[in-house]
Amino acid sequence: MDVQDFDEGSHYDSERERRIELLIRRLPAGLQPAVRWLRRPVARWVRIPAGVLLVAGSVFALLPVFGFWMLPLGVLLLAEDLPPVRRLTGRLLRWIEARHPQWMGLSPTSTH
Repeated sequence: MDVQDFDEGSHYDSERERRIELLIRRLPAGLQPAVRWLRRPVARWVRIPAGVLLVAGSVFALLPVFGFWMLPLGVLLLAEDLPPVRRLTGRLLRWIEARHPQWMGLSPTSTH
């Protein structure tokens, strides 16, 4: 992977955004607008505590309201403000799309 892959506005960023949007579409319809709003730059001061609470809440996955789903959502929210986490989630999203496209709502044979 080239250094230019991590430049702002690069193809890497647009692919990461595309993959995140695919995952957002897999969320319940009522939750999608909230997640999209949280990803906006103006929501930073809500996004960071929400991300931390989601990650912390995932520890209680055995309880009915909480669940493992909270961990990846919390990490994706935190990745908006933490570049090292953003790069890591970008790589993870690329791996998921290649190995488990059905998790993103894609057919196993489609790539985009």
